[in-house]
This record gives sequence, structure tokens and C-alpha cells, in this order.
Amino acid sequence: MDYVIYLYSFLTLAAFWLALQFNKRWKSVVLNTFVLTVLILIVVLLITKIPYDDYWQGNSPLNHLLSVSIVALAVPLYEQLPQIRKHWKVLLFLTVFASLLTMLSGALLAIILGAQPQIVATLLPKSVTTPIAMAIAENLGGIPSVAAVGVIIAGLQGSIFGYLLLKILRVRHSEAIGLAIGAVSHVLGTVTCMDTDKKVGNYSSIALVLCGVISAVLAPFIFKLIYAMVAI
Repeated sequence: MDYVIYLYSFLTLAAFWLALQFNKRWKSVVLNTFVLTVLILIVVLLITKIPYDDYWQGNSPLNHLLSVSIVALAVPLYEQLPQIRKHWKVLLFLTVFASLLTMLSGALLAIILGAQPQIVATLLPKSVTTPIAMAIAENLGGIPSVAAVGVIIAGLQGSIFGYLLLKILRVRHSEAIGLAIGAVSHVLGTVTCMDTDKKVGNYSSIALVLCGVISAVLAPFIFKLIYAMVAI
């Protein structure tokens, strides 16, 4: 195998570094670090005419870290233990409700549009972080790679518009903003929150971890429940 192809991993890291430097100087909710990284990579691939399949294969060292990153999600959960202990009933209710709502909304819309069970299973975990979503989709018979795309789209929407929309709606409590964005837009939304307000980011990280765990547990039951309801 030609190991030169793995230099694409360094291209990804370089694009992320450039985006990070830009974001340090010019803070932007819309053009956050992740969005800028994606834009830089798109421009480079288009200019150099690098096939996406080659780029994806060359990124495999970073792609393999996705499964390991699930363990790392325990870190923000541990850091926020004081808030969780203090408000555990409210946090549990909200994250369970948010997990059910995000899974049901995507799955039911897919069914209404005539999607097959495989696609429904793929879209069900769209609002949890990528490694968990891919695992859920694969377990339900979905397509993990497509599930990852759905997660990225949901994350981008939340990271670009979520914070602004909640401000327009005059949601002022940092806790509410963070929980809402973290539950819907996982890591990407949390990154935007951290760049804007650390307290919002802290609650967003709580939501993304709890919703990921809750969704992993409830997804098989929700999937069966949806098709049981459709069959009636």
C-alpha cells in the first residue's frame, strides 16, 4: 500500500489549525472552527481535484479515532458532576424528552416521505455525536456512513443557527440554551457554545453526553415502536 496517501490526515489537521487561528482572531458564531475546516478542505479538494474516496481513505488514521472518542465523552460528564447532582431530576427529564423528540421527528418524517426501514434506522440517531450515531445505525440495520452525514448536517445547522435562533426567541438562561443546543447539535453545537459562552458550553456538553447515552439505550425500542404504530 502506498503510505503517502495518509498525508491527507495531515491536510485535515492543517485545515483545522488554520480554522482555529482564524477563529481566535475573528470570533464568529456562523463561521466557527468546524465550518471553516470543512470549507478549507472543500476548496483544497476542488482546486487540486483530489478524489473524495482517496481523501477518505487517507484520513483513516483519524477516522479510526471516532470509536475511541466515545470514551472521551466521559470527561465533560465528569467535569459537570456538581451541576448534574444539583439538578439531576430536571436534567434527566429534559435529556430523555429531547432524545425521544429528536429520534421520533427524524424517523417519522422519513416514513412520511416513503423511506425504507434501512433509511429510517439511519436517520434515527441524527442528533447524537458521530461515533454513537454510527453504532446505533449499524445495530438497527442502517447505513453508518450515511448516518454520519446526517449527524454532520444536524450539527452544522445547530452550530450556525441554533445559538442565534434562541437569542432571537429571547431565551436568556444559559442553562436552557446549552441544553437545547447540546441535545440537538451534539459536539458541533457545543463547540460554538464554548466559543461564545463557557457556561452555555458546559450545559451543552452535559446534554450531548446524556442524550448520546439515552439514545443508544432507547433507539432499538423507538425503532420497533414506530413500525408497530405504522402497522396499526
